[in-house]
Amino acid sequence: MSTPIDRHLSPESLCGALDRLYALLTRTPQTPTAHAPEAGSPGQFDEPWHTLERLQTIFGLSSFERDVLALCTAPNIQSRFITGFGEALNDIRATSPTFGLALAVLDDPHWSALSPDRPLRYWQLVDIDGGDLLHAKLRVDERVLLFLIGVTVFDERLRALIHPIAGPPDDAGGLRQPHVIEVGTHYWTENTGGHEPLLFIGAQRSDREGAFATICQRTGLWPYRLDAEDIPTGAFEREQLARLWSREAALMGAGLYMRTQDCDDVQKISAWLELVDAPVVIEVQPGTAAEQLDGLRLHLVGLSAEERKELWACNLGPLAHRMNGSLDRIAEYFHFDEPAIRRSAGAIREAAATGDGSDPGELSWRICREYARRSLEAHARRIDARADWNDLVLPAQQVEILRQIAIHVRQRAVVNEQWGFATKHPRGLGLTVLFAGSSGTGKTMAAEILATELDLDLYRVDLASVVSKYIGETEKNLRAIFNGAELSGAILLFDEADALFGKRSEVHDSHDRYANLEISYLLQQMEAYRGIAILTTNMQHALDPAFMRRIRFIVQFPFPDAGARESIWRRIFPTTTPLGDLDFDQLAQLNVAGGVIRNIAMHAAFLAADDVQVVEPQHILAAAKTEYAKINKPLTAAETRGLT
Repeated sequence: MSTPIDRHLSPESLCGALDRLYALLTRTPQTPTAHAPEAGSPGQFDEPWHTLERLQTIFGLSSFERDVLALCTAPNIQSRFITGFGEALNDIRATSPTFGLALAVLDDPHWSALSPDRPLRYWQLVDIDGGDLLHAKLRVDERVLLFLIGVTVFDERLRALIHPIAGPPDDAGGLRQPHVIEVGTHYWTENTGGHEPLLFIGAQRSDREGAFATICQRTGLWPYRLDAEDIPTGAFEREQLARLWSREAALMGAGLYMRTQDCDDVQKISAWLELVDAPVVIEVQPGTAAEQLDGLRLHLVGLSAEERKELWACNLGPLAHRMNGSLDRIAEYFHFDEPAIRRSAGAIREAAATGDGSDPGELSWRICREYARRSLEAHARRIDARADWNDLVLPAQQVEILRQIAIHVRQRAVVNEQWGFATKHPRGLGLTVLFAGSSGTGKTMAAEILATELDLDLYRVDLASVVSKYIGETEKNLRAIFNGAELSGAILLFDEADALFGKRSEVHDSHDRYANLEISYLLQQMEAYRGIAILTTNMQHALDPAFMRRIRFIVQFPFPDAGARESIWRRIFPTTTPLGDLDFDQLAQLNVAGGVIRNIAMHAAFLAADDVQVVEPQHILAAAKTEYAKINKPLTAAETRGLT
């Protein structure tokens, strides 16, 4: 093949130096020549890797492309190549090789070597610096250069998005998934990673990542992770990321774990995966959009209550024997993964060592509650529950239903697990409760009483922050709430739930269809949630019958009659409040619910504190007028008789 550059270089000049470069990079003996290695050159390497040949094999380089890469690498290793290029190109200013020079001096040249579809440019092994293709400067990519000279480094262009994962834990927690690890190891070994990803379905993230790290360890890969949310939306940027990661995974031998929790854009994920040529594991939480992805599906099993108990006992040490039976309850209520159990147990041991005399069981429960709150605080508002049964004024039938709800929570381990109901009837194990009644009739107080009775956290879900006009966002918000609550079995209070759970509309347009999907998704989450989901409404008639069938308990909160209102008035003031001559039977004539009574009592207390320091009937009357005006209700003479 004729070339624009005369092939005038002698073996003693550039070609001879290139031979020695091959020997240096491949760690093979060479015949001494007149050219000695320069001071500061890499010289001898500890790693017995034939990096240039490895690179040729990994990316399928032809012998000419391999030599072009070596030619571009040479001036970075031995400075004499810089002057050699100037001599070869008859230009003392030339310090870099060109494609024309490569065609002139290297064996088996072919013009396609610098095609964008050939490995040198597709995998960005070589960069072209300006000018026409023949005379443009060629330089080796920095990451590739470091690989060739044996320097272990991670491509800095990927550092902001892709992060290393710690190896399998010392106690080999990932080995709890033997089937997943065996299949994954075989798949990556026999198929050299394959092009289809592995889908890890179910369990908690630590279990999934532990199994992934174990598979990487067995297949000799470095484990890394990527959040799917960080995949670029632009096609060009997405392709560049896929290409860079595929190259990096090939250079260092790496596997990728993709987190999908905050990303429901399946099309973006699929488009990126089609461009990636490397081993990938994708986390899939049941009920999420990630279930639509293609790949080899592997189901992981989460920790059982018995396994959690064993982990607690192991991590608590001798303290576990002083728990007085609390360990079973902690293992049942708090669905912690292994790292969470390890950290919480450490905090418990440290707190117990202070010797403040606290019961180890109560101390452990308190620390577990505090730890579990971290996963839910960002999605719902925690209510400091202090009410007890004495504060609630309800008919006996409603109180009995509330006590039965508490029994269902306390005894769920016995009925569902020991007695086999969870196995025989796996669906509908969630405890969904509907509190129906007008505003102020005690629905929130009843939720507080259940939280106090069961020693659980109570969270009020702000529906305004859950419902979104953007398709898919409502489901994402609901999933985050239920996933966070699952850790501790906290009580979820969806106040005024009819705003979200009203009758499912007939489908007139796409918005109606997606609204129905949101409701269906919520029903699915409620059935799967193992804690209490309390829904309050003052419009029970507006709820869809399909929704009502999924509710285990319905508690009616009637508007209080005169006798109930008298009981509320007698209990509404704290025992330390100075009261004057109040006739509670007369106060009960104020025809309002308990929530309004509370507001009147508090307002009257402030008026009394600023007046005679004793709550008198006139303070009640003044407060009642203010409260009635707020709710736009007339205050009748019959209601105020005895207060004036």
